[in-house]
Amino acid sequence: MDRRSFVSDSLGSAAALAFRPADAVGSAHVVELREGLRSLYTLDDAYGGDAVRSLAVRHLRRISRVINTGTFSDAIGRQLQLLVGETAEHCAWLHYDADEQDTARRYWGQALATATMLQDDGLEILVLASLGMQAIHENRPREGYDLARAAHQRAVPLGSPTLLSLIAAREARALAGMRDHIGARKRLADAMRLAGHPGRGRPAPAWAAFHGQAELEFAQGLVNTEAGHHKAAVPFLRAALARQNKVYGRNRALYRLTLARGLARAGEVDEAAAEAVGSLEHLAEVESGRVMRRLTEVRDLLARADTRTARESVEALEVHIR
Repeated sequence: MDRRSFVSDSLGSAAALAFRPADAVGSAHVVELREGLRSLYTLDDAYGGDAVRSLAVRHLRRISRVINTGTFSDAIGRQLQLLVGETAEHCAWLHYDADEQDTARRYWGQALATATMLQDDGLEILVLASLGMQAIHENRPREGYDLARAAHQRAVPLGSPTLLSLIAAREARALAGMRDHIGARKRLADAMRLAGHPGRGRPAPAWAAFHGQAELEFAQGLVNTEAGHHKAAVPFLRAALARQNKVYGRNRALYRLTLARGLARAGEVDEAAAEAVGSLEHLAEVESGRVMRRLTEVRDLLARADTRTARESVEALEVHIR
């Protein structure tokens, strides 16, 4: 089944979750609504934020409608409010991936307000870490670092090595953007050390399931890239792509294009062109503003190279740039 059919079918399935007024909202309603959110995570991993964000917004409205029209206990009410916060956070992530940053900020603000109201540490950590990631993406590394540190401080008592590793990797990215390359390498080493003990401490939250060796290799490549060490970055970016689980279709597309960018910057134009053209197989399924931005970066780098292979690859990439 192709992407459009799958998303369309999933949209229809999620629509079936619409709340039907009853005497009371119970645990079964919450489970059903949470399953809808889980399905959105799966769709995003495979296809990217562009294809899924409108479905997520509809799901958020659906949960809010349940809260505003239903009758429920305080315990169920808290679960529904937490689900609102988690779904708003995912709406933010999807708009971030679609490269609609102002809308992403608005949804993250809603999620953070919910986390504060509920005094839920897990949701607050997720939002702070996500806002830090966005700040790095928007070339605001100092702000990204401060947000990641705030997430780290709240995460320490939870005792999850994987979660602390993920946050440390984002701190490293921010430090690299601040040109503190020694600090970035140190923090990335901390992230790798923490990830080496997945069985210790508490398990990671479900949203952090993507974090692992592939993500750390990718972060190492990006830290080297920020330092201008493009040749050194290439082996890490190549390893990240090789290790990336195939269920993460959007990440595989992004990783491969980032490898192509690293190769082009390292002067390996023919190999960069081959990886860039090879990445097009992913774009039949993936719709992601971040991926398209990276594709445009690679196209522009290859356009500066005066080789037949580069020119042919630019022609192939142009077809997919919108």
